[in-house]
Amino acid sequence: MLKFLRDVLASTLGVILALVLAGALSGGLLLVFLVALGFSDEEETIVGNRTVLVWDLSTPIRDTQPLGELGSWFTTDSGDLSLRQAITTIEAAAEDDRIVSLLIDGRQGDPGIGFAMLRELRPALETFQASGKKIVAYGVDWNESSYYLGAIADSVVINPMGAMEINGFSVDQPFLTGALDRFGIGVQVLRVGEYKSAVEPFTETEFSPENREQLTTLLGDLWGDFLTVVGSDRNKTPQELQTIAATQGILLPEAALNAGLVDEIAHFDEVAAQLRELTEEAGEPKRYFRQISISNYHNDVSLATTRSYRRNVAILYAEGEIVYGQGEIEQIGSDRLIRQLRELRQDDRIKAIVLRVNSPGGSATASELILRELQLTRAEKPIIVSMGDVAASGGYWIAMGGDRIFAETNTITGSIGVFGLLINLEEITNNNGITWDNVKTAPFADIDTIARPRSEAEIAKMQQFVDQIYTLFLEKVAEGRDLTPAQVAELAQGRVWSGGDAQARGLVDEIGGLAAAIAYAAERAELGDDWGVEEYQNEPSFEELLLRTLAVQTDSPLTAQWLQLQTQLRQLQNWNDPRQVYALWPVMQIR
Repeated sequence: MLKFLRDVLASTLGVILALVLAGALSGGLLLVFLVALGFSDEEETIVGNRTVLVWDLSTPIRDTQPLGELGSWFTTDSGDLSLRQAITTIEAAAEDDRIVSLLIDGRQGDPGIGFAMLRELRPALETFQASGKKIVAYGVDWNESSYYLGAIADSVVINPMGAMEINGFSVDQPFLTGALDRFGIGVQVLRVGEYKSAVEPFTETEFSPENREQLTTLLGDLWGDFLTVVGSDRNKTPQELQTIAATQGILLPEAALNAGLVDEIAHFDEVAAQLRELTEEAGEPKRYFRQISISNYHNDVSLATTRSYRRNVAILYAEGEIVYGQGEIEQIGSDRLIRQLRELRQDDRIKAIVLRVNSPGGSATASELILRELQLTRAEKPIIVSMGDVAASGGYWIAMGGDRIFAETNTITGSIGVFGLLINLEEITNNNGITWDNVKTAPFADIDTIARPRSEAEIAKMQQFVDQIYTLFLEKVAEGRDLTPAQVAELAQGRVWSGGDAQARGLVDEIGGLAAAIAYAAERAELGDDWGVEEYQNEPSFEELLLRTLAVQTDSPLTAQWLQLQTQLRQLQNWNDPRQVYALWPVMQIR
């Protein structure tokens, strides 16, 4: 009953918000969906001599990708790629004599991933440059996300009608407290950790001082990494870039050129003419430059290199919110992940496992069940953890099941804390003519009720559960990271850390991405040179593919905020912990 009413609450609020925004969106999402299904450009799918590899930055890149026949319905000519596929494809192009250059095409947007995953892509671009081949990056409206990749290019070009956004990072958080109060939905909170902010959207109207403090520090770390990386690419000091952000923010093409952020102002046809000179062969008629998209090139090289190995490193993806039970496609269901771990443990071909964690956390019970299965598997085979954009709270809880933890400097991790959120519908139901009554045989028999607020005695009882689980969390961290209780207490309280800060404080072992974790796993398992990689993921549903298509194809700020509200409401539906205790960091979009 509690889950049903929680789902109704989330759905009802979602409908209200949808009606508010429906006029503004004006059918645009449906149009995008129809266009995505119905139209695609003709694209070369076979690599010819003297070909330019084209990476459209709007190509969706994520840890896992939609697979199978259903997934192909939602794929335009850009084609989804997993992070590993994108990396290995660019590395293959570096060694392929048929590929003469790489065009990073930023006209349509960016991959829509966090800066940690963007950072993992950069070494592949460096490998491409080291082969002696040039990279050209072209964009109309460069933002920090696309420029974080594009700045590495040998030539960065901006359209004469374009602009460049170098104005710092910010984060928005929708707060639902006013809506809950207006509709008579009661909320009571249990939590441990002064920085544990996941409940704030349901209880506050603005960031708490503690949350503002940790977010300011986190954004400062991520922004500092951006300034350092991009500054190195463009021969600028971090302070020079900070001055540009503080005094200009949005730069028109001439200003971007004068600031040394781009190398050229040109229309795309002018860049295409330059690339045509690279691809033309003697006696060949003039034509558009010979090109192949990164997704089609991936298909070409993957078919040519497919083989099976007797010894393998398995990549097991743990992506999404952690839920108790089976879970859905964009969730980490404890039952499903445990079953996969058991299968890998019993598979003689699998010699080591890389657990790729990209999760803000979720159910504390589910996190502990997964950790237990990881520990059982780790006793038989090495487990190396690779953190993606976020591995916080419950995501960090399960990461402790690895022999070694890898993270990028701008990974978001930590958030060692727990909370409970208790919802009651007494006021909203009474206001609509519905009353409740109850008969029970013991004082706490209806402690899970949503018909009324919990009593002081019930709150005290449930706070004991939260305190107990927080203590368990601290003990797990102390044991798993070889830290003293005092050290863990200082790092905990629900505070998030950047990957760099986490390594300095002993929460992470190595700075590095998925490729580094795979290489370390093979070394730990003593596999030598003859080994392969097998990936384990799930088939998405029709609904998820539709939502992914809309999210990827729609770039307006209004739609982005609408999708963030949807995410916030979806969390309510995901909260299914048997004890109503959660280890979760709130999902926020840093931009």
